[in-house]
Amino acid sequence: MSQSPIVKAEIPSGTMIDNRYIIQKLLGQGGLGRTYLAFDTRRFNEACVLKEFAPTGSGENALEKCRNLFKREAKILHQLEHPQIPRFLACFEGDGRLFLVQEFVDGKTYSALLRERQSLGRTFTEIEVIPWLKNLLPVLQYVHQHNIIHRDISPDNIMLPEGKNLPVLIDFGVGKQIVNFNEGTTPYHMTFVGKMSLVGKVGYAPREQISLGLCSPSSDLYALGVTAVVLLTGRDPSFLMDQYSLEWRWRSYTNISNDFARVLDKLLADTPRQRYQSSNEALADLERFGQFQVMSQSSVVDLPVTVIEEKAQPGMTMSQPPNQYPETIVSSARSWSPQQQFPVVKPQPQPQPQPQPQPQQSLLNPAFIQRCQQELAYYIGPIASLVVEEILAQTPNISHYQFVEFLAREIPDASAAFEFRKHLFS
Repeated sequence: MSQSPIVKAEIPSGTMIDNRYIIQKLLGQGGLGRTYLAFDTRRFNEACVLKEFAPTGSGENALEKCRNLFKREAKILHQLEHPQIPRFLACFEGDGRLFLVQEFVDGKTYSALLRERQSLGRTFTEIEVIPWLKNLLPVLQYVHQHNIIHRDISPDNIMLPEGKNLPVLIDFGVGKQIVNFNEGTTPYHMTFVGKMSLVGKVGYAPREQISLGLCSPSSDLYALGVTAVVLLTGRDPSFLMDQYSLEWRWRSYTNISNDFARVLDKLLADTPRQRYQSSNEALADLERFGQFQVMSQSSVVDLPVTVIEEKAQPGMTMSQPPNQYPETIVSSARSWSPQQQFPVVKPQPQPQPQPQPQPQQSLLNPAFIQRCQQELAYYIGPIASLVVEEILAQTPNISHYQFVEFLAREIPDASAAFEFRKHLFS
């Protein structure tokens, strides 16, 4: 049998493949082949990605096994139909080469987006990375349900399409998703890959994957956790890990809530058994950790409205959700007893609400107020909305600079307060 697919030169730009695809440029290459941008002449020159499967190796048996794995890989990718995964379009063999055709994603990788932020002295924030994770975890769950392990998750392989807000998982390279389907007694082991560097990206892939070639759904979750930490800190994984103890030291380079940090720590656990075993587990913790612990019904069922009215802070209304009431109100409710006396407010036939100072009455730009509130919430949580309302109510003619200064004083950590000012005035 011919071994021609093993050693092949790069395809020049302008070459037509399979009487249909015109090669535009080389997008990338690795140990398993090359990736090209091409135009599909039978679909009005629609852009697509052409992946050439050309693994390095020798021997007739090795080549035949690669060919069989390629065909099996094409069948597996054909099953994936998810809006956040590039569509599988075709596979074929031509000129002694094996090809896969996939949808082209017009956008930027998150490594490129991170570089853009770093040029402005910023990185991704917690309020951005949490929904980013919530948007990607269901994609991984879908992939893992199809017995596929991506094995190469990193900022380079997650893209944000132009004009859209959902991240897309790319580079399902040939041979990386077939680990559950290899023959043999050792699960998750790619026996036909000769170089460990092809098993995953150093720094992002977990130790068992890099060292042993073993992987599972938790391996992808580990890599996703590393990617999240890199977006938050703007640092390379090698910089964030202690070179002697091999323990993560990323927390000092970002300022996030302890609950979110615990989720990331579990994603980054060194032992697979200590990590989340499924994307749904991680997603459940993300959904749960930020929720307010609602008071039990017995503690508030007989609470007179006058208690809350008497303790309410300026700018607060009874329509606010429970997670925005100050803790003093909750503690007051719990300590109330029927023997306590409170002023009785007689209802009026047509009560008129007392006018409350509203943020829109301020001379500040409403968009700027909203941005300040969002930034402040990153540091002190949902109470930020009350702080903003109170400051605007007390000083309606405040300047932009004074407003930011007053808000910064609510942040306990001095360095965090400095970052808060820097973000708003950058």
